[in-house]
Amino acid sequence: MEEFLKNIRDDHHNFDKGELSDHVGNDPFIFFHDWFKEAITVKQPEANAFVLSTVNEKFQPSSRILYIKELTDQGMVFFTNYASQKGEELEKFPSCSALFFWPSLERQIRIEGVVSKVNVEVSNAYFKSRPKESQLGAWASHQSQQLGSREELIKRFETLSLQYSEEEVPRPPHWGGYVLKPLKFEFWQGRPSRLHDRIVFERTSGSEGWKTYRKNP
Repeated sequence: MEEFLKNIRDDHHNFDKGELSDHVGNDPFIFFHDWFKEAITVKQPEANAFVLSTVNEKFQPSSRILYIKELTDQGMVFFTNYASQKGEELEKFPSCSALFFWPSLERQIRIEGVVSKVNVEVSNAYFKSRPKESQLGAWASHQSQQLGSREELIKRFETLSLQYSEEEVPRPPHWGGYVLKPLKFEFWQGRPSRLHDRIVFERTSGSEGWKTYRKNP
């Protein structure tokens, strides 16, 4: 076995930076907000990054890193290309999952829910706030489609740069936001001896309330 693989195998990290009591309240949105704010306060790198997992018609899951850009009363808002693989999968199967991992706090949050597109005004406002290079990139990239060469992509970008050199870049019709509306949260706090804390908030059927329970680590 190579030395670096042996080091990974033999690395038995003991988690000891926090705990989850039974007094977590009855609103997982507040709990999520508090943990999210703490991750940003302690300067956890890429605190708003999360893994989004979707599924296709063959029940094959796929995952990728995205960024939460807004928090609303309905859920977490992110932006992407609607014509991408994830966009096409979400169009057919809006159920998905999200995973946040904050190693400096030894915490993770798993969220299961459904997505819907945000209104046009929200997508327009966020697109307008992006750097112009990112705006051009949203037009230049035919996201998830096969690409003959990187030169092909750069050429499209350069052509668009000239086209909009003196103009505002409009939002592509295939680009915009989604809001992930949670149906289930699982808050995970690392604990010593691998006896981790896991507390779940699950939306009760036909109700706006949540039931809360612990899970074995």
